[in-house]
Amino acid sequence: MATAAVLGGPAAHWVESFQKAREEGSGSGTWRGRWRRRSVISFGSKNRTIGVAAKNQQITHANNTVSNFKRFHGRAFNDPFIQKEKENLSYDLVPLKNGGVGIKVMYMGEEHLFSVEQITAMLLTKLKETAENSLKKPVTDCVISVLGTAFDPFLGGKNFDEKLVEYFCAEFKTKYKLDAKSKIRALLRLYQECEKLKKLMSSNSTDLPLNIECFMNDKDVSGKMNRSQFEELCAELLQKIEVPLYSLMAQTHLKVEDVSAVEIVGGATRIPAVKERIAKFFGKDISTTLNADEAVARGCALQCAILSPAFKVREFSVTDAVPFPISLVWNHDSEDTEGVHEVFSRNHAAPFSKVLTFLRRGPFELEAFYSDPQGVPYPEAKIGRFVVQNVSAQKDGEKSRVKVKVRVNTHGIFTISTASMVEKVPTEENEMSSEADMECLNQRPPENTDTDKNVQQDNSEAGTQPQVQTDAQQTSQSPPSPELTSEENKIPDADKANEKKVDQPPEAKKPKIKVVNVELPIEANLVWQLGKDLLNMYIETEGKMIMQDKLEKERNDAKNAVEEYVYEFRDKLCGPYEKFICEQDHQNFLRLLTETEDWLYEEGEDQAKQAYVDKLEELMKIGTPVKVRFQEAEERPKMFEELGQRLQHYAKIAADFRNKDEKYNHIDESEMKKVEKSVNEVMEWMNNVMNAQAKKSLDQDPVVRAQEIKIKIKELNNTCEPVVTQPKPKIESPKLERTPNGPNIDKKEEDLEDKNNFGAEPPHQNGECYPNEKNSVNMDLD
Repeated sequence: MATAAVLGGPAAHWVESFQKAREEGSGSGTWRGRWRRRSVISFGSKNRTIGVAAKNQQITHANNTVSNFKRFHGRAFNDPFIQKEKENLSYDLVPLKNGGVGIKVMYMGEEHLFSVEQITAMLLTKLKETAENSLKKPVTDCVISVLGTAFDPFLGGKNFDEKLVEYFCAEFKTKYKLDAKSKIRALLRLYQECEKLKKLMSSNSTDLPLNIECFMNDKDVSGKMNRSQFEELCAELLQKIEVPLYSLMAQTHLKVEDVSAVEIVGGATRIPAVKERIAKFFGKDISTTLNADEAVARGCALQCAILSPAFKVREFSVTDAVPFPISLVWNHDSEDTEGVHEVFSRNHAAPFSKVLTFLRRGPFELEAFYSDPQGVPYPEAKIGRFVVQNVSAQKDGEKSRVKVKVRVNTHGIFTISTASMVEKVPTEENEMSSEADMECLNQRPPENTDTDKNVQQDNSEAGTQPQVQTDAQQTSQSPPSPELTSEENKIPDADKANEKKVDQPPEAKKPKIKVVNVELPIEANLVWQLGKDLLNMYIETEGKMIMQDKLEKERNDAKNAVEEYVYEFRDKLCGPYEKFICEQDHQNFLRLLTETEDWLYEEGEDQAKQAYVDKLEELMKIGTPVKVRFQEAEERPKMFEELGQRLQHYAKIAADFRNKDEKYNHIDESEMKKVEKSVNEVMEWMNNVMNAQAKKSLDQDPVVRAQEIKIKIKELNNTCEPVVTQPKPKIESPKLERTPNGPNIDKKEEDLEDKNNFGAEPPHQNGECYPNEKNSVNMDLD
């Protein structure tokens, strides 16, 4: 897994699936199901439970179990949506000091107040831990999908569930005189059953029952629903389906006829009525080839692979977009009027940077906001305020040129990244190289070149057209104030000036002026941004809770180890271990195991880790010897058998040696005596320990252990094996050499002939032998 986890601004509405290495207890590579089923955190007196385990506690510990919190991001406590959702939650929502949403729970026996950001961080921490445990390596980055383009945050599976819950609440109130909303546990159970019923109706059109035992006041309740009734209940929701579809087509500038295929994903798309509405809108059959629950998670996995250097995938062109248009507003210098400029239009490519130039005599403030507040699914349209500081007029009293770089980064977050002021400074004559350079610097400061390179680099990352063209188009659509100029509009004139200066002779000298680019500090105040002190406090708090969770896990593991030991040994004492403990010890140990079990569920229910460790050691002092006897009784015969086979093997080789077997006649007699001596010593040792062990009962400690026999086998092999495996020395047969014009002759015979014919004239061979030359007599012919 790779890439950065992102929580964007108001546009960052979290989707309901998340890529991780493997779901707990599942072999899949994605987080199966929607996020809201897994984004559950239960707070206890000792620790936190997160994920599937917490889901099981949602009913039993309703007041301290937090779920369905993702929609609270970026909202104030007094938001109408928060006030409406508050009524259906099992936990308490309270306002924070900054006006945000706080969640009140009991943790470690004390009342704690957590922000939505803290709760989300807890979930992400758990996901990271689960992924690392599965991958067996650290995880530093992740990908989180964020909805964009066109969507309705209040049109999802949960909203269909709510329609069913409202219906059955009214029915039970009339039929059984029970108010389900008065007891949160009953309401949560009803939500679970309604979700199951909704899924069943997607595949069945007949009447389906809903039964809940002991719903309230020990009363059982029942009801029924069919698909047609369900569609009537959800008619309002079904009508809303086409709204984001029309918005999507408008934003992409496409017609329905331009769409060749439609693939639907998401759990709610399994509802037949939803499928029908989408198919009717596009006028064609819809495709469901992808797993509706996992499609987004698999997309995140693909993005992880693209961004990770550890994977090689097919090249894809992925261009993120700014879902909502972003504008800047500012006050004119020494004027009361405001200037407004849309810096990023809807669906503008991201990441992207732009450089804007302001003419100012002092510090000024820029405010960023979403240009279309009605199109943002959150009530707050402001992004933040940015104060450009340390701005001053030029020495001659003229306004300074201030260049501001605005950026939407890889995570879709808007910011003003840098600001600089162009300052003219008189210089000595020898500091300037030529008049042509002077003119170029006056018209275009060299520092801008670096800025433009950064801008161009951002454009290349986003896969868009060059910055100059983009800015020109946006300027024509929304012309800025006269004091705001596009940096790129200046660049072509400067290039033309440079071309002219190359062909013209030097002009008369002018006063030397050096252009300096001065970096300016920016004070950023983002809406809902956590201050550094608050963020550090959150990090410290999370670290403490992680440590507490770790300590509690170790305590629970120690407690579970005692419980497992009790159950395991009690079963085996009446089974395979029964023969390996005497009757008196058997009865005493069973009694101790029973006492330990009672202690676990009474006094030992909530003890420190060390208490469980001590209790386990007490049990193991008695149980371990019994377990060892059983294991030795299983392994010892196998080791004796193996040792006996090795002794027979080496004894046979020694006997063959004494019988002059050709296979071993090359071995030195002294070496073979070492083998015989080792065999006799080990055989005597084996006979002695076997006889001693035979006198022992099974409930007594063994005379010899399997490990000791294994060591004897190794010693025997180390002594005997190098001797008996000595290779025979190789006997080289005489080589036969072929004469040039005759048959093969033995080399010994050839040497004898050479001696007999020493000093005689060698025969002439094809006229190429030269008897008068020194080396001709002894020449070897191969």
